[in-house]
Amino acid sequence: MDWYEDEVKRVEEEKRKLSYTPRVVFYGSSSINLWPEIYVNFRAFDPVNLGFGGSTLESCVWYFERILTGLEPEHILCYAGDNDLGDGKTAEEVILYFQQLMDLLKKHFPAAMFSFISIKPSTARWHLIDKIKKVNQHAEETLKKAGNNYYYVDIFDRMLGKDGKPVVDLLQQDGLHLSARGYALWQEILLTHLHETRVS
Repeated sequence: MDWYEDEVKRVEEEKRKLSYTPRVVFYGSSSINLWPEIYVNFRAFDPVNLGFGGSTLESCVWYFERILTGLEPEHILCYAGDNDLGDGKTAEEVILYFQQLMDLLKKHFPAAMFSFISIKPSTARWHLIDKIKKVNQHAEETLKKAGNNYYYVDIFDRMLGKDGKPVVDLLQQDGLHLSARGYALWQEILLTHLHETRVS
């Protein structure tokens, strides 16, 4: 995990320089970290972006306490798991990391809402689609059983075209990272979700 150290230190500084108490925490991999307008798009929710580049669900678990301790958010949104599968982890391993994440959430943030953003479909990782679907299905079923404060946010279906394949325009040329249009779609979905679940 040492190679994440510079990124984690950057995130710690992001948290340290906050001049307000964040109500919504965005956590996870580069789809969160690289979101260019996240503070503008979600300003009504006093957000903080604690995503770190290249992170896996495994590393999100590993650094969870270090990064999130000291915050008292109303809602935590996480996108992770994509890179674990891309690095060769099995669906079962990623499911285990997800369970570990759930344990940490219940321990440290029992009163906070938690939303897991489904692993997205992408052309670069289309060969992993069965594993992606398996992890997403497990996450959805687990969160539905967990109680009223836990949510599964499905962005997967909205990123598919009529042919059942990823909509190319939602991704950058690398076929993996989100394009401006992709972020616009996520913004629409997540804003609706946050308004539906907001505390105040």
